[in-house]
Amino acid sequence: MNPLKMPEDVNHQRRRFLSTAAMTITAVQFGMLHSAKAEAASGAAPEGPSVKPGSTTSFSSMKQIEAGLLNVGYGEAGPTDGPAVILLHGWPYDIYSFVDVAPLLASAGYRVIVPYLRGYGSTRFLSSDTFRNGQQSVVALDIIHLMDALKIQKAVVAGFDWGARTADIMAVLWPERCKGIVSVSGYLIGSPAANEVPLPPAAELKWWYQFYFATERGKQGYSKHTRDFNKLIWQLASPKWDFDAATFDRSAASYDNPDHVPVVIHNYRWRMGLAEGEKRYDDLEKRLAESPVITVPTIALEGDANGAPHPPDSAYRGKFSGRYAYRLISGGVGHNLPQEAPQAFAQAVIDVDAFDRH
Repeated sequence: MNPLKMPEDVNHQRRRFLSTAAMTITAVQFGMLHSAKAEAASGAAPEGPSVKPGSTTSFSSMKQIEAGLLNVGYGEAGPTDGPAVILLHGWPYDIYSFVDVAPLLASAGYRVIVPYLRGYGSTRFLSSDTFRNGQQSVVALDIIHLMDALKIQKAVVAGFDWGARTADIMAVLWPERCKGIVSVSGYLIGSPAANEVPLPPAAELKWWYQFYFATERGKQGYSKHTRDFNKLIWQLASPKWDFDAATFDRSAASYDNPDHVPVVIHNYRWRMGLAEGEKRYDDLEKRLAESPVITVPTIALEGDANGAPHPPDSAYRGKFSGRYAYRLISGGVGHNLPQEAPQAFAQAVIDVDAFDRH
C-alpha cells in the first residue's frame, strides 16, 4: 500500500474550538484539514506542515490521582472542559512518546491525558501487598479506573505497543467509554493460548526478548541492565530514528519505578503461559481470548520502518467492523510512531473523533 497523504483544506466546522486563538494556533500547526468523509472518498490521509519531533521537552502540567489500585502520575494539557483524549505508551517507552502530540491536540481544544502505565514513572501501587500484575486486561482496567477518577465518561483512546493493545481491549470490553481509538499496528489483543503454537524461526527471532524474559537469567539481566536493554530495543524497533541522549534519558527515568521490572517480566511471562494471572480477571481474559471484533471507530497506523514484530494490516482488517481507516506513515518512521511522527498521530486522533459526525 502506498503511503497515505494528508489533506490541505480545513473544515473548521468539524472541530469544536474553544476560542478564536485556539483556531489560529491549530490552523498554523495542522494546516488545512479535509473532513473525514472527504478523506474516505479520496483515499487520502492527512498531511499538514511538519512538526519537528523533539520540539517539546516537557508537559505543561503533571499531576497524581488515586485510581483503582494505583496512584497514577499523568501529564495533562488543554482545556479541562474540552473533549477528552487519553494517550497510552508502551514498553519500553513512557509518556514522553506523546510530548509533541499533546500540545498539538491541546491547541485544537482537547483535554489531553497522558498517564504513566503501572510500573512506569510516578505511578505507584497503593498497597505493597498488591500483586505486580502485567496481564493485558489489568492494564486496560487501570485506564477505566483513571477515567472514573477524572470523571471522564467517554474519550478517544490512542496508543502504541502496550498502549495500542490497551486501546483495543477498552474498545472491546467497554465500548461505551471509547468515542474512537487510534491503534498503531492495529489489532493486538492476544492470549496465552494463542501463543502456544510456535511461529516460523524468522518470526520467533523477532521475539527474542520475550524468551529471554522467560528465564531467571533474563529477569536478573533486565533488572541489572534496564536502561541499556531498553535503549537497544529503541534502536531495533526504530532503526531509522536518530534519537539523542537527552530524548532517551527523559524516558529512561521512568524505568526507575520500583515496580517496573516485576510488571514487565510478568507481562511477557503471562503472554507465554509461563505465569498465572489473577483469578478475578479470568472472565475478562476469556472474552479477550475469543479475539472479539472491535466496533468503535478506528484508525490504524503503521510506520514504514517499524522494526518491532507487527502484523500486516491485511491480517487484522476483519477485526474492525465500525468506521475504519488504515494509514502507513512514511519517512523512516519506526515503532515509537507518536514521538517519531507526532503530526500524523495527532491528526489521526482528530480524524477518528470526527468519524461519528460524518
